[in-house]
Amino acid sequence: MNWRKLRTLFLWAFALSLIPATRYYQIDVPLLHFLRGHHVDPLSLHLAGEFVENNLGTEQNSDGSVTVRMIAQQYLFIPHCIVVPVGVPVHLRITSADAVHSLTFNGTDDAVKVLPGTVSQTQLQFPKAGDYKTVCREFCGAGHYAMRSEVKVVPRDQFPTLQPGERGTCAAQ
Repeated sequence: MNWRKLRTLFLWAFALSLIPATRYYQIDVPLLHFLRGHHVDPLSLHLAGEFVENNLGTEQNSDGSVTVRMIAQQYLFIPHCIVVPVGVPVHLRITSADAVHSLTFNGTDDAVKVLPGTVSQTQLQFPKAGDYKTVCREFCGAGHYAMRSEVKVVPRDQFPTLQPGERGTCAAQ
């Protein structure tokens, strides 16, 4: 067998081995999240439960960490901007109201896949104060290019001085 045929065979085998890996992260992991009970009704997110409007944004926990609740829907994130303290664990809980989205944070390696009907969770920690732009990396329709948000990371000592309404969003900043 000559080297050209061997190289072609190897490339085909490598390409075919990527299909199960892609399927696992695109289908199996979200399906497992759904089956474990981390699901919500996308049609009634705003009416009851964890993702009603007054629960969205940043909430400080008794252990010093913060929990952020967000909703992704075509072509925006709700809330559009959140405030978190620097160097503190951030528990992000996010769901989608309509389509598959993928939230990424510029300047970090963090990303989270968001599916309708499921609650996606991840833990973040921002090492320095500043503004971290967030974008959707999963094509979700014609307005996908405008689906942006922001995380405003403030010094740890400044965060407790903010009123609860100021912690939840950047509106008062």
